[in-house]
Order: sequence, then structure tokens, then C-alpha cells
Amino acid sequence: MLPILKVPEGSISKYVLVCGDPARVLKIAERLDDFEEIGYNREYRTVKGHYRGVEVTIASHGVGVPGAALAFEELIKGGAKTIIRVGTCGSLDPNIRDGDLVVATGAVREDGLTDQLVPIGYPAIADFSVVRSLEVALLGVRDVNYKTGMVLTLSAFYPGVLDLPLKLYSETNVTAVEMECSALFVIASLRGIRAGAILAVDGVVIDYNPDEYDPHRTVVHKAVDKAITAALNAVVKMASEE
Repeated sequence: MLPILKVPEGSISKYVLVCGDPARVLKIAERLDDFEEIGYNREYRTVKGHYRGVEVTIASHGVGVPGAALAFEELIKGGAKTIIRVGTCGSLDPNIRDGDLVVATGAVREDGLTDQLVPIGYPAIADFSVVRSLEVALLGVRDVNYKTGMVLTLSAFYPGVLDLPLKLYSETNVTAVEMECSALFVIASLRGIRAGAILAVDGVVIDYNPDEYDPHRTVVHKAVDKAITAALNAVVKMASEE
């Protein structure tokens, strides 16, 4: 038994979609041809089913890198060979607006955890085949705007005495900010599996005010639906190429 996810060892599919919110696990699972819940502990909800003939596991990892890293490690121990994060992000590019999508090619490691796993010079890079499969899958999604690029992974959500480095990384052409990708990419590289991410933009945050943050708008929900569609179809594409 995997101790954090509380699912049996060997029960995780080769293809896994992950998200922060346990409720989104069911939202994704409703797209499957069939599914069953195989574990639910703390913020970690895990279901398994089939999509267009491909077995896939859907799992939640909570908010932030430390807890998410636990989920990624156990999913890999359980059998995952490809993990795609289906999440949300804040845009650091004024040309990328609410409701757009971002396909992450890599992540800036401002996460507070991966520097305890690997040297600071070790890159957090998405697998090229996952990125390409997501891009191809997006060609079949109607009314979608997306950009492929690097994201910033931060551990802090609410600023303190120090400002969050959003304007700084915006000036370096980092596309968006989120809270888990760098750990996913580093851990996947260390463990020899593939990983990628597709993220729905829930606000432009270059001039960030957390009091104005509202991810529960229709435009965001529609973008998440499109990201789910692309991620599932990318899984089918990768499975067909094996």
C-alpha cells in the first residue's frame, strides 16, 4: 500500500493526469468511459478508468510543491510512466488572457523543495513528446488560444514583507506562474518517466493583488474543460504511438 495516496502498489496506470483539486478529479473522470475510485486520503483522491480504450489514472495533489511532490513520487512508485498536470495558472504575459491555455515546456524552480533534491543548476524540463502531443491535441479543440513556454513555480501565494518576483520573471518572458510544475518535471526526470503540463489561465497577475483573485468564473471553467480535453486526447495519441 502506498502510504500517502493509500492505494495498492501497482494500481496506478501508465498514463496519469494530475490536478490540485480533488473535485476536479471527478470532473475529469466524468469524461472517461468508466472509472472507479481507488483511494482518497487527505487531499489525495485517486480514480482509475478508461478513455477511448486507454487505461488512465486521475489523481489530485493539493496546492503547493511539498504535498504535490509526495503524490508524484507515489504515483511513479505505483506504476506511472507519463504524468500530465491539468491545472491553472496566472499569466505573466499581457497577451495571454483569462481563459487562454499554457503548455509548459519547463519551469523556474522558485519552489523551495527541488533544491533539496538536485543541484540548483539542474533544469526542470517537460518531456518533449508530452509537449508535442498536447500541442497536437489542441489542434482539435475549438475556440482555444494557447501559448507554449516556460512557467514560474512559486511556493508563496500571498505576499509578505517581500514582493513576489512576478514582474521580474515577466521581464524574462516567463509565460505564467503556478505552484507545482517544477517539482513534477524534476521528479519525473530523476525517476525516468515523462511529464508535462497544460494550464488554464485564471488571471493576468503581473500586478498581482490576491484580494482580486477569483478562479471560479465561467471563462476559467471553460478553459479547464478545454485543457482536460487536450490532456485526454494527448494520452490517446501517445498510447497509439507505443
